[in-house]
Amino acid sequence: MANVDYPDPVRALIVHLKQLPGIGPKSAERIAVWLMQQGEEVSTPFSEVMESAGREVIECRLCGFFSTHEKGCAVCDGLQRDGSLLCVVEQPTDILPLERSGAFRGHYHSLRGRISPLDNIGPEELRIRELLDRLRAGAFTEVILALSSDVEGEATANYIAELLRGIEGISVTRLAQGMPAGGGLESADELTLMRALQGRVGLG
Repeated sequence: MANVDYPDPVRALIVHLKQLPGIGPKSAERIAVWLMQQGEEVSTPFSEVMESAGREVIECRLCGFFSTHEKGCAVCDGLQRDGSLLCVVEQPTDILPLERSGAFRGHYHSLRGRISPLDNIGPEELRIRELLDRLRAGAFTEVILALSSDVEGEATANYIAELLRGIEGISVTRLAQGMPAGGGLESADELTLMRALQGRVGLG
């Protein structure tokens, strides 16, 4: 006798939900069942928004933040930014807490990750070449490394700092005060980020 299971469309939805970060099998099942129970009034707008985001949102070629074909990049196209400062972050989502702190009005560069040999992520997998191209072509005088303070973040910061020593006229600094050891930007509040930016120190 065959076991009773969800219909194929629901099972397919559960499979896709399980691929999302932080969503386990049980959570995926609960979300899928909830959506189905709400009916088309909820599931249809939800699917339309998902499709629209996947179709319209792209990566900004310059800074790596989220952009759209219609409105461009809110960071790179923003007015009154300090053209001499470039803040390097691991992920595009790290830009938002720095922006919300109000302490930094320069430009950003997302690496899309950090060096992690255990995960087979080396410098070639990051947007480091694009960073060097921007620095050689632009008018930046200071690069702020706003990377995590764990082992991978430190390794990435040291690697980039070594590369940038060969570019004349650019000083390299690192977030200092207020950042918790082993923590990332997503766990820091706005005051902590402001103090870290104000207390940055030079590398080398």
